[in-house]
Amino acid sequence: MIASLPMYDLRGVQAANDRFWALIQTGLGHGPLALSRDLDLHESWLRDDLLLSQTCGLPFRTELRDRVRYVGTPDYGVAGCTAGYYRSVIVVRGDDSRQRLEDFSGALLARNDVRSQSGWAAVAEQLLDSGARLPQAHEILDTGAHLASAMAVAEGRADFAALDAVTWRLLQQAGVIGQHLRVLTQTRPTPGLPFITALANDPAPIFDAIQHAIAGLEPADRDALGIKGLTWIDPHIYYREPLPAPLP
Repeated sequence: MIASLPMYDLRGVQAANDRFWALIQTGLGHGPLALSRDLDLHESWLRDDLLLSQTCGLPFRTELRDRVRYVGTPDYGVAGCTAGYYRSVIVVRGDDSRQRLEDFSGALLARNDVRSQSGWAAVAEQLLDSGARLPQAHEILDTGAHLASAMAVAEGRADFAALDAVTWRLLQQAGVIGQHLRVLTQTRPTPGLPFITALANDPAPIFDAIQHAIAGLEPADRDALGIKGLTWIDPHIYYREPLPAPLP
């Protein structure tokens, strides 16, 4: 049996996530004692022995649809979003003089993953809505992680990136990269990153255990993780979100 909390597990909050999981595991009365951090995410999400993980909205409505059970969606209190929703911030270097997203047509986008809602689907939609064209394949730098995308922009290896707003907040708290970047604009709110479990599991007791664990977190851990509560969003609301347009 495995469990992971991979979406917001930056180095500075791993200990808080470990304590969060310990509370969840205690509430359930079973499960692994430690979180798994060395697994391929997309493979682990489909394992029959998956007790709990957190995924991204785009894979949830594509590769994971009808193959996992939805548990619930954590609320991180993202400004301008209803409970359980989030958005992306589109960041550029602090000294970049361009002020509009459409000014970045033809610029180099740092993208964490083509399967990412916040790093790709959201910014692709925003680009098209602004009148800008989607980047060509050679205008995309795939980085593998939001932190790596932020670093690519800060170091001048890319011009802009879309970062999950919760990750952006964590990066600002860590004080590592945020001071070199500025927010150009934000995307529209979409359903947040859902907790999932294997198809054979009953999600109800897992939901309850997570809810009680959030309430039982020490204030410092709750603040570090930024988690405010747990909500239930009809999975069909996720499924209705548009898929990103194919690259030209």
